[in-house]
Amino acid sequence: MPKITFLPDRRQVLVEENETLLEAIHKAGLYIHSICGGEGTCGRCKVAVKSGRYKTKPSRFISQEEASQGYVLACQTHPESDMEVEIPLESRIEGVYAVEDVALKSELRMYPEICSPISREIQLNLPPPSLEDNISDTDRILRELKREGYEEVKVGLDVTRKLADVLRENEFQVTATLGWEGNGFRVMRVEGTKSRNFGVAVDVGTTTLVAQLVNMSRCQVLGTKATYNKQARYGEDVITRMIHAEKGGLDELHQTVVKDINDLISALCDENGISPEEITAVVCAGNTTMTHLLLRVNPKYIRKEPYIPTFTFPSPVHAGEIGIKVHKEAMLYCLPSVASFVGGDITAGVLASGMAKEERLSMLIDMGTNGEIVFGNSEFLVCCSCSAGPAFEGGGIEFGMRASRGAIQRVEVMPDFEVKVSTVGEVKARGICGSGMIDCLAEFLKSGVINKAGKFNEDIKTDRLRKGSEGLEFVLVWADESAVDRDILLTQPDIDNLIRSKAAVYAGAKVLLDKVGFDFQTVERFYVAGGFGSYLNIEKAIEIGLLPDLPKDRFEYIGNSSLAGARLCLLSEEAFREAMEIAGKMTYIELSVDNAFYEQFISELFLPHTD
Repeated sequence: MPKITFLPDRRQVLVEENETLLEAIHKAGLYIHSICGGEGTCGRCKVAVKSGRYKTKPSRFISQEEASQGYVLACQTHPESDMEVEIPLESRIEGVYAVEDVALKSELRMYPEICSPISREIQLNLPPPSLEDNISDTDRILRELKREGYEEVKVGLDVTRKLADVLRENEFQVTATLGWEGNGFRVMRVEGTKSRNFGVAVDVGTTTLVAQLVNMSRCQVLGTKATYNKQARYGEDVITRMIHAEKGGLDELHQTVVKDINDLISALCDENGISPEEITAVVCAGNTTMTHLLLRVNPKYIRKEPYIPTFTFPSPVHAGEIGIKVHKEAMLYCLPSVASFVGGDITAGVLASGMAKEERLSMLIDMGTNGEIVFGNSEFLVCCSCSAGPAFEGGGIEFGMRASRGAIQRVEVMPDFEVKVSTVGEVKARGICGSGMIDCLAEFLKSGVINKAGKFNEDIKTDRLRKGSEGLEFVLVWADESAVDRDILLTQPDIDNLIRSKAAVYAGAKVLLDKVGFDFQTVERFYVAGGFGSYLNIEKAIEIGLLPDLPKDRFEYIGNSSLAGARLCLLSEEAFREAMEIAGKMTYIELSVDNAFYEQFISELFLPHTD
C-alpha cells in the first residue's frame, strides 16, 4: 500500500488501492475544505504534490500555473506510489472559533427556576426498616421522593441491584440523582455522599459543534470547546449528507458526529479534572437533519417533496444507547424541531432570545446556509426557511472561510481605496468570514468600488481593482501581508453570491411578514443569530439590505443562540417544557414553492434594494 506523507505536519498514512488523497487526509486526522463532499465541484481541496506518482482528473479549478507547480484536487487524485503532499494553508481547516452566545445573566432573568436542572441530586434521610415499617428498599426510596414532590419516579435495574447494600452501608442517609424523562423521573444513582453532578449542552451544527460543560448544582459554566463537524468529509451541507446517508452512509455519518461529541466531552473533562461518569445529562440542539443523523435515523425524505421528517419531537434516550460516553444511566435530550428545515437549533434560539415570553412583536433571524426566520410573540409564532446559500459561512467565495483564526472580520475602505482589515485572533489574514463580507459590501458601495447592482466600477483609480480569470476582482490584502502568500481578494462572482445570499434572507423575512399581515415597522425587536464570530456590524448589514432599514437599537446580535437554548434546557426543567411548547405552536410556512418569495428575491438583488 502506498505511504502518503502530508506536509508540513509530516503525518503519514497508508492508503488502499481505490482511496483518494482526500480520504487519506481524513485518515491522517487532518482537516481540509471540501464543500462538495469529494465530487470535485467546489475546488476547495487543493494540495501540492511534491513527489510520487498519481492519477488525477483535470479540473477547471486548477490553473495551468498551479498544475505546473503540482497542484491537484485531493478528491480527484489517486496515489500510485509513495507520495509527499503539501496541504497549503488556504486549504486547511484550523483554529475553530466558539461563537459567543447569550449570557447566563439573561437566562437568570428569564428563568428564575434556572437551577432546577433536568438531572438533579436529592438528599434523602430515610427511616430504617422495622417490623412495623417493612416496605421494600425501593418503595422506601420512592416514598421519600414522593414526600419531596416527585410523584412519577422509576428505578432502573442497575440501581436496584446495588440499592440494599448502599442504604445499609450509609445508615439510610443517601443522595439520589434523578434524571427527567419528559413525563417523570428516573433514579440514575444512589450514593452515600453527595456526588458531583455535571451536564453538557451541545450545539450540533452542520459546520461546527460546540459543547459546554456545566456544573448542575451550582448553575455554573465550566468550559466551552468547539470542533469542526467532521461529517464535512461527506459534504459540507445537509443535502449532500442526506444523499450520502441514502447511499448507505448513515452509519458513517452517525458515528462521525458521535465521535466529535465524545472528543469534546473528553477534552472538557480533562481540562476540568472530572470523569465522564460524573456527567448525568446531555442536551443537544441541531437542525432537523443533524438530529436525525445523531440518532441514526435516515433523513432521506427530508429533501424530497413534500419534505417530511421522520420525527420532530424525539423522546429522551439513554446517551450510551447511541454511543455517547458519559454516566451509563445518563439521558440524551434533543430539542424538538418544527419542520424539515426548521430544527431544534431554531427552537433553542427562540427560547434563548426570550421572544416567546414577550408581548412585543419580535423576529429571530438565524443566518446560515438555510436562513431560518421566526416572527411573533407570546401569543403566536410563525417561521420559515429560505435557502441563503453558504456564502456567509465561506462557501462559494474564493477566499471565504468560517469565523476562525485568521479570518478577516472587519473591513474599512479609505478614500484612496486603501483597505484596513482586522482578523479573528489579530493574526495575518488567511481569508474572509461572513462579518467581513458584510463589511466589504457596505464599504465597497459607500466608496464607489461597486454600484447598486453590485458590479465593480472600472473607472476608479487603484491597483487593487484588476482583471482576473473570472473578471474584475478587488484585492483586500496583498500577498506579502497575508498568511497564505497570495493576494486575498473578492471577485465579481463572489460579490454576486453575497448579494444572492442577502437577498434570500431579506426576502424570506419580508414574505413571512406579508403572509401574516405585518410589515417590518411593526417588529419591535430583531434578534440576529449565526456564526459571525464575535462581531457583526448591524449598521452595515442594514446598508446592504440584509436587514431592514430601521433604528439600530431595534437589533441585537445574540451569536450562538442554539447553544444558549440547549444550556437553558439543561439547567431548567421549565425551560425544556417551554421549548416543547414553542416547537408545538410554531406555524411553518413553506417558501420553496412560493412565487411571492421568488419575486421578492429578484427585487432584492440590488444594494440595498430595487427601490
